[in-house]
Formats: sequence, C-alpha cells, structure tokens
Amino acid sequence: MSEAAGKARPQVMLFTDGACSGNPGPGGWAFILQHPVSGKEL
Repeated sequence: MSEAAGKARPQVMLFTDGACSGNPGPGGWAFILQHPVSGKEL
C-alpha cells in the first residue's frame, strides 16, 4: 500500500442540476460546491 493511500482525503459536497428544452435543444446547468469545514461555496 502506498503512503498516500492511508491518508484521509479532503471532503466536499457537490450539487448539480440541469435541463434542456427539447432533445436536442437549448439547455443549461448549474452547480454548488461546498467545503463543509470552511463553509466556503463556489
């Protein structure tokens, strides 16, 4: 096992959504990326 495999990785929460009008057709998407420890959002 490598040294990196045993270390904890940072955790974030990712929310996504999207839709289009028709298939194919114009559409859009959005996301929110949250870091629960710092409270920062993108």
